[in-house]
Amino acid sequence: MIDWAAFVVVAIATVLGAGCIVLFFALGIRLGAESEDPRRSGRGVLAAASRACYVLSGAAVLFGVYLIVPYFH
Repeated sequence: MIDWAAFVVVAIATVLGAGCIVLFFALGIRLGAESEDPRRSGRGVLAAASRACYVLSGAAVLFGVYLIVPYFH
């Protein structure tokens, strides 16, 4: 018998996890582009925030790999 409740939980977790990765990566790209604009003030803060978003995106990917690969447990 199929456990539909577990299926729904996995589906929701997958969509939210993928959405977070895409959100952080896209935000990193956007903040990086804004930090290159010479008319903007606070370019250093934007560049640091861009790097932080890339790190969060990479950490989410590595955590997903950790959860999938049984060798790491």
